[in-house]
Amino acid sequence: MTLAPERAAQSGSTTDDANPAVSLSCRHCGATYPLGPQHVCFECFAPLEIAYDEDRLRRVTRASIEAGPQNLWRYVGLLPAGHDPARRVSLGAGFTPLRPAPRLAAELGMKTLWVKDDSANPTHSFKDRVVSVALSAARDLGFTTVACASTGNLAHSVAAHAAHTGLRSIVLVPHDLEDGKTVSTAVYGGTLVAIKGNYDDVNKLCSQLADEYEWAFVNVNVRPFYAEGSKTLGYEVAEQLGWRLPAQVVIPIASGSLLTKVDKAFRELGKLGLVEPTPYKVFGAQAAGCNPVAAAFERGVDTVSPVRPSTIAKSLSIGNPADGPYALDVARRTGGAITDVTDDEIIEGMRLLARTEGIFGETAGGVTVANLRRQLREGLLDPDAETVIYNTGDGLKTLDPLVGIAGPTATIPPTLSAFEAAGLGDD
Repeated sequence: MTLAPERAAQSGSTTDDANPAVSLSCRHCGATYPLGPQHVCFECFAPLEIAYDEDRLRRVTRASIEAGPQNLWRYVGLLPAGHDPARRVSLGAGFTPLRPAPRLAAELGMKTLWVKDDSANPTHSFKDRVVSVALSAARDLGFTTVACASTGNLAHSVAAHAAHTGLRSIVLVPHDLEDGKTVSTAVYGGTLVAIKGNYDDVNKLCSQLADEYEWAFVNVNVRPFYAEGSKTLGYEVAEQLGWRLPAQVVIPIASGSLLTKVDKAFRELGKLGLVEPTPYKVFGAQAAGCNPVAAAFERGVDTVSPVRPSTIAKSLSIGNPADGPYALDVARRTGGAITDVTDDEIIEGMRLLARTEGIFGETAGGVTVANLRRQLREGLLDPDAETVIYNTGDGLKTLDPLVGIAGPTATIPPTLSAFEAAGLGDD
């Protein structure tokens, strides 16, 4: 897509002296391109990512970060957008709680366990981070319409941030999305289009639309900017641990971008001297009903073969994950692993996290907890090493799998005798 003249004139704003991002770089062949709405290398068709000026990155210190706002923009010096506050798009996402999880740890036989709880974000998922960065970049580039393909959480976040900023939003989702995610997207008044197909069908249509319309598709033509927002989940964990890296992390996999960007954040912090570059292991978590990356890891291959998703974990239902091969590389390079679990195990994982720590995670959180349990059982993950797991969304968005499973302990008449007859007063 070619920039319209009015946008081309504004695009230079992404290369001001405060912005450490200097170009787009191919993750495969290393070809470079100017910062702009492009996500694929013209030479080899591999994905692009943001390249940074190391000297500008080194201006960032612990003190400068700690003096920043209590949200993701405290790390603006390490991000490719948002350097002009007038064009920054923010609902206050980020700096979510890193919660100690001693009761869950005790039940699983672990020593030290933390839950990074991104359900505390404004639209209750980690997608607020990537959307805030993507829409800030879109405004830098002069776009007035933003769009996305989504399994639900991204749609919700794009619609909310666009409404807050006065941008037009067009979001496309699979037709069988959970009601909670459909309603919570439509309420913001943007355009919501349900596609008769799965996420991969939706994503294919969005790629075609991106060639036809001059819109900022957050996970297509501005994907390199969008993906960098996930780094803040790595930065925050290190800062909240007292500027050190955990020994192990467990991260759910949809496209695989979240896992790779947390790893990138840890490596950046070490390289910049913001933390001691201690070893860490990265573990990935998938549902058995959509497990292309876990299957490739188990087979010991580098190629991720697409699958047709069939799982209750719809936010992770990406059958052809763009960052799958890179997620494999991270897990293998760090000594981690990528596994999968059944839908029944996912439900039990949701209930276990809620029962032990009072955190109601969505199905993706159940995937993470259930895979943590599997990885411990199979000796892949060290129970004595400090571990952080990522809860990426709120369980109120995915109630359907628990209907008929989680409900009233008893249904009784409004009398004391009925209460006591039901044994509800027993210790």
